Amino acid sequence: MSINDISLTAGMRSNLVSLQNTVSLLNRTQERLSSGKKVNSALDNPTAFFAAQALTGRAADLSGLKDGMGQAIQTIKSANNGISTISTLIDAAKGLAQTALATTDTAALSSLQVQYDNLMVQIDTVVTDSNYVGTNLLDGVNSLTVNFNEDGTSSMTVTSIASKSADLGVTTTIDLADLTAGAASVNAAIVSLNEAKVQLRTTSAGLSAGLSVISARQDFTTQMVNTLTAGADNLTLADMNEEGANMLMLQTRQSLGTTALSLSAQAAQSVLKLF
Repeated sequence: MSINDISLTAGMRSNLVSLQNTVSLLNRTQERLSSGKKVNSALDNPTAFFAAQALTGRAADLSGLKDGMGQAIQTIKSANNGISTISTLIDAAKGLAQTALATTDTAALSSLQVQYDNLMVQIDTVVTDSNYVGTNLLDGVNSLTVNFNEDGTSSMTVTSIASKSADLGVTTTIDLADLTAGAASVNAAIVSLNEAKVQLRTTSAGLSAGLSVISARQDFTTQMVNTLTAGADNLTLADMNEEGANMLMLQTRQSLGTTALSLSAQAAQSVLKLF
């Protein structure tokens, strides 16, 4: 027997419809309280749902770019560490050359020669070891490109600067034991070492400028991700205080509706007293 075969009084049907609406609102409120969102699907609010999806998608894209910026910063730091080490080695080589000028002891000069040669080898080794995840900003080959937005229209390229001993113009083959002719070759080596230090400072300044830009854009991207996420949340998140109050109100309404339906049924049953 279908429900249409059962006759309800107008009062009972009105109370029943009201109770059904209350149950529907209770279910919706319970879903919001459990999920924390007032918009869980496009059916709830298509405009807010798809707008939030767009904001969340862009935030995810920017988060990926921010990771790339972080890796770029580490690449630059790796190169800068290499420059600092090379500068230290050059200072040490310069000290050896100056010591050679101040002594005529053949054994001491031979020892200084070995140390100087080792330092020259280490300069090139440090350049090679300054590689970070396949990118070396000191080999003059690999450049670093960092994207700042989703479509790549905003980006920056940090150029790799060749910084091996030959690229720096450092004199690597001198005979410290041969101080004839006024030690001209040793003095020339010291000059080349000083010039190499100037070149390294210029390279370091360029890397520092690039690092400053990337760091600033990384901070900006972090703020944008937070802004986009907050915007999406504003469109979809539920007010838990409001939903909690709604739950109490709906439970009270449900209780009253059930009582009203019972009273309507009692009114219908009173006709039986006539028999």
